Amino acid sequence: MPSSSPLLIGCASGFSGDRSDGAAAVVRTLATRGGGVLIFETLAERTLALAQLARNDDPERGYEPLLDELVGPVLGDCLRHGISIVGNFGAANPAGAARRIAALAREQGLPAPRIAVVHGDALTSAAQRDALRQRLGAALDGLDVVSANAYLGATEIAEALAAGAQVVVAGRVSDPSLTLGPALAHFGWRLDDWPRLGRATMAGHMLECGLQVTGGYFCVPGLKDVPDVHAAGFPIAEIHADGEFTIGKADATGGMVDARTVKEQLLYEVHDPARYLTPDVVADLSQATVEELGGDRVAVRGITGHARPDELKVNVCYRGGWLAEAEISYAGVQAEARARLAADIVRKRVDPALRLRADLIGAISILGDDAGEMRRALPDGHARDVRLRIATEHLDRKLAESVLREVNALYTCGPAGGGGVRTALRPRLNMLSCTLPRAAVPSGWSFLEEAAQ
Repeated sequence: MPSSSPLLIGCASGFSGDRSDGAAAVVRTLATRGGGVLIFETLAERTLALAQLARNDDPERGYEPLLDELVGPVLGDCLRHGISIVGNFGAANPAGAARRIAALAREQGLPAPRIAVVHGDALTSAAQRDALRQRLGAALDGLDVVSANAYLGATEIAEALAAGAQVVVAGRVSDPSLTLGPALAHFGWRLDDWPRLGRATMAGHMLECGLQVTGGYFCVPGLKDVPDVHAAGFPIAEIHADGEFTIGKADATGGMVDARTVKEQLLYEVHDPARYLTPDVVADLSQATVEELGGDRVAVRGITGHARPDELKVNVCYRGGWLAEAEISYAGVQAEARARLAADIVRKRVDPALRLRADLIGAISILGDDAGEMRRALPDGHARDVRLRIATEHLDRKLAESVLREVNALYTCGPAGGGGVRTALRPRLNMLSCTLPRAAVPSGWSFLEEAAQ
């Protein structure tokens, strides 16, 4: 039944590969305060394509590689304390992830949890591929497509929780929907209650990047110091029946939550504060206010929302050839000049069809451009410790590999004193994006035992 009591939602992962030990403190805090929801956000734009490649190799894989480490240590406590688990850790294989969580429960001697699986984000039917062709046109020609996924919203998550799911496994859903779904189920809001949906969506936006809002990404030594940032706690949102919310963090952890960390995360990746588009609502944070309540708690007010977009965002990932990277170090007298000469040697020896990027790490790298114009325009600064990085990408693997061989040859064929060569060759994934009408993306959910039938 819908409730008017506040809802606590804690996040224990901000991306695939994030720390896997943060959930325990969040779960302890939620249990102390009477329960709530634990969410895991593990998908970036290309993560799902990598998961699809893993599933192609093994049909039982394709979900978050760290699933055992994320969920296993806290599954028992969550079930015992009535803490629901919601995550997009299903990636390209939500049903496989659900089966693995069921297996974790069996291995730990726990009662079988009610696990729901959200489906519909993967666009695999002929009709859906035709719809993509209509939107993307000739841009699709000749591409080796790995995955095509739509960003689903919170509806299926909410329905599954309302039906009694203890764990909800999704693939590609919008990051804030992981929070909005539990709020919809808890409070029973209408799906067109745009102001409340807008507020809870932004609560999800505050949580979705994990430690960013509790000091991690915020920290700059001497300018924005954060206490015990090495042990920063993951965030917890307290959402009220009107959608207004407070951001805090797990008890007895490092890091901090104040007006500055909240403001930075509130505006993170937001292009238009009056129109933050999600599958569920167009959130409007243009009039938002923040108030420090003390004790690492900040209230966020003044957010509203407007009718959701008519279409859903879609990412199409395809094989983009090969990325070749090679590095070599130069130190001491005229180190920078030697590194510059080494880059020129490689450039003159490889096929002209290859576009190279050369970075002088220690002189100019991050601020350099792919074409190398800034590096050439910057005079030799006489840096005494430089690591040369050369990279290229090409559909032809042999051409890409030729760069690695040329950098390796610099041991004896290049300027004096080069050493520490490291090389890597990886398949590259590229991406196209568009939107499709909602009718082209039918979605739903089912309990694991029903999905298996």
